[in-house]
Amino acid sequence: MIRVARASLDDPDVREMIAYHQQDMEAMSPPGTSWALDLSGLTGPAVSVLGAWEGETLVGIGALKRLDERTAELKSMRTHPDHLGKGVAKALLAQLIEVSRSEGYHRLSLETGTSEEFRPAIGLYTRHGFEVGEAFSEYENGPHNQCYHLEL
Repeated sequence: MIRVARASLDDPDVREMIAYHQQDMEAMSPPGTSWALDLSGLTGPAVSVLGAWEGETLVGIGALKRLDERTAELKSMRTHPDHLGKGVAKALLAQLIEVSRSEGYHRLSLETGTSEEFRPAIGLYTRHGFEVGEAFSEYENGPHNQCYHLEL
């Protein structure tokens, strides 16, 4: 069973997952098109990081970045490769949507890639009601990036 809860950035497993996510996004994205946050980008009062655990093992992370009083952004969604297909991302996304609603946000947005490697994530987001939309924050939609939004 997957348990989702707040994650501590002091936890070495969380730090390792964040570093892995950022490195993998950089490796699979054309130069200048990866917006994955490093540890410093996930630090601060505007960001909450959630972890997903199977027993005592961290199997995934996801973050919520507050942009303004109405909008939050989904960041750093990652399932450890050894735990794909177990519903980790689905559990994290459901909890991040719930946190967004409980905090009174009206919209949850995200930016993701467009290549084949991103298809599973895009499928997850669209199954949960996210729709392709306009760019937001510092992003630009283009051949390698696309923004999605969920009205809450």
